Amino acid sequence: MVIETFKSGMADKIYDRFNEKGRMLPHGAHYPDSWLSTDPTKCFQLMEADRFELIEEWIGKWDYLTEFEVVSVQDSPTKAAQQGKCT
Repeated sequence: MVIETFKSGMADKIYDRFNEKGRMLPHGAHYPDSWLSTDPTKCFQLMEADRFELIEEWIGKWDYLTEFEVVSVQDSPTKAAQQGKCT
């Protein structure tokens, strides 16, 4: 999970750049979904990659506009139980 906190006054620039260039993910990185905070100063992006370096490469394209926190996540025990992986 990548948590972006938009730098002050940068939200419009972030959306302009996204509309112009897209997400700009490197080959091998995948974006399944995202959510915005209600204020909207934060974006929570679910990202997937086989190597963390791909996420770092993507961050490097945006870090002058937003601050990043990367949190490794996994399926919750509830989801695993629902899928029959836990007893």
